[in-house]
Amino acid sequence: MDTHTRSLTSAILLISSITMVSAMSTPWAKDVNPDNVWPEYPRPIMERDRWANLNGQWDYAILPKGSAMPTEYDGKILVPFAVESELSGVGRKVGADNELWYSRSFNIPASWRGEDVLLNFGAVDWRCDVWVNNIKVGSHQGGYTPFSLNITDALAKKGPNTVTVRVFDPSDKGPQPRGKQVEEPKTIWYTPVTGIWQTVWLEPVPKQHIKSLKTTPDVDNRRLIVKADVPDSKGSIIKTDVYDNGRLVASGNALAGNEVEIDMPTDMKLWDTETPHLYDLEVSLSADGKTLDKVKSYAAMRKVSMGRDDKGVMRFRLNDKDIFHFGPLDQGWWPDGLYTAPTYEAMVYDVDKTTELGFNMIRKHVKVEPALWYTYCDRNGILVWQDMPNGDVQHSWQNKDYYRGEEYVRTPESDKIYRDEWRDIIDALYNYPCIVTWVPFNEGWGQYNTVATAEWTKAYDPTRLVNASSGGNFFDCGDILDIHHYPAPKIVLLSEGKANVIGEYGGIGYPVEGHLWAPDRNWGYVKFDSPQKVTDEYVRYIDILDGLAGSHYTGAVYTQTTDVEIEVNGLMTYDRKLIKVDPYRVRRANRALIEAHSSSKAPRTDTTKK
Repeated sequence: MDTHTRSLTSAILLISSITMVSAMSTPWAKDVNPDNVWPEYPRPIMERDRWANLNGQWDYAILPKGSAMPTEYDGKILVPFAVESELSGVGRKVGADNELWYSRSFNIPASWRGEDVLLNFGAVDWRCDVWVNNIKVGSHQGGYTPFSLNITDALAKKGPNTVTVRVFDPSDKGPQPRGKQVEEPKTIWYTPVTGIWQTVWLEPVPKQHIKSLKTTPDVDNRRLIVKADVPDSKGSIIKTDVYDNGRLVASGNALAGNEVEIDMPTDMKLWDTETPHLYDLEVSLSADGKTLDKVKSYAAMRKVSMGRDDKGVMRFRLNDKDIFHFGPLDQGWWPDGLYTAPTYEAMVYDVDKTTELGFNMIRKHVKVEPALWYTYCDRNGILVWQDMPNGDVQHSWQNKDYYRGEEYVRTPESDKIYRDEWRDIIDALYNYPCIVTWVPFNEGWGQYNTVATAEWTKAYDPTRLVNASSGGNFFDCGDILDIHHYPAPKIVLLSEGKANVIGEYGGIGYPVEGHLWAPDRNWGYVKFDSPQKVTDEYVRYIDILDGLAGSHYTGAVYTQTTDVEIEVNGLMTYDRKLIKVDPYRVRRANRALIEAHSSSKAPRTDTTKK
């Protein structure tokens, strides 16, 4: 932690019992303003004009599990940074025997009176209960999904209100999805993340309002389908207007509860990695000729499929054109904020560097990002493979043959936790065109009931591909066969009926003095001591991959975007202050690989299941 950041943090927050490793901070730490932290509107995929941000300083307490609501608190915490993080101002572990409590006061603007008020959470890890003015208003389970609570009936008629939140998160002592969090971090396992880690905010809505949207492009039929979830929708109408750079180009209507089918213009513009065109949407709810609610959104016309090229190799397709998916394993961790980037500018920096290095895809590894991250990928034409965060236990794992062993069986509780959160993640991310592939499992981590899970995922969202188990135990299901092989890419197993990819390779380590989370210990698959040597090895792997892509592979994932804690195999250091490769050579190699194995020609066949 640099001197400026330490002084800033000490000045604005009450620091209590720092017990976590505090190895470094990013350049954006100095820009964190507790009076205006993460001020960006948090949900551009469904936007209303009025809202109030509740990020900032809250009271916090860590108490034994089962304790009564506290009357006194331990100090201040900066929301939305997890309690274990440096930027929270706390830096304490919670553990499976304790609960984390939050509290703060807020006021409702006078202009909102007579309307319902929703209290929205971007994400809280893992299980939480919420009170307003000591009245319980709801609970939520799932560390990676947003949720809303209608708090209208609990609000004070005048004066300030108090919101209190209780959080329980057993980290790796429980069966819940947790990604790479463990109580005792080591090698590829990282610091726990507990509590509120995305924006908390209020918004006023009419009694009858649009709860959510679901937008589905149908490129083949030149149609956009929009469905609005409207509770108590009897007698109301949903209207959707589609705009292209401010010009109305299409519209449609339906009774609430039905899909709005919109015929797009004959000169419809498609979304792809080179021209990521987005249409603006205005969705309104009306009854008896009166507009009740209105939200802004956006959508893209794009088609995800697979088919064989003229050599018979199964290829990924975007809008019926072959495209090679190539990107980094992106874990989205920050030395100062852990799961939460210090600022919006910090968060999108990683995406910008990914595109500058010539990649066209990101594998979002065992984490779900804030809504703003996916919108940024939508706007910038980045393909995203979305992982389900790991949970439960590591089962026996082999990635060299179809699995012959006995598949892991979860408890009924664990099974329900997994299925509920995977469904909620898909629901929350469904509208983002950047997402082209769902990844339910990674390397056998909590992998179970694989065939049924892959089939359910494909049936639940037939518009995207399913990578049943990236580098895990292989079953004949899903659209993709995904091998992990470190450090160099290699063919270990193939399926003629699926798209073959190497879902992880590389991991070229380079520990840079002065930019290490733990200087006395660092880890990588292989290690070099200069940017030139790292780049030479990186380009050598690209040459190998180029040969494999010509005959079999249609996608690849390089490990990884940044160093993370003691892992030193990133293209950037963990603090994002150094790029550890020659960016120009890497970009040239990446672009040449993608262009050599993508095509602008229409396909001969298409094997996408309808």
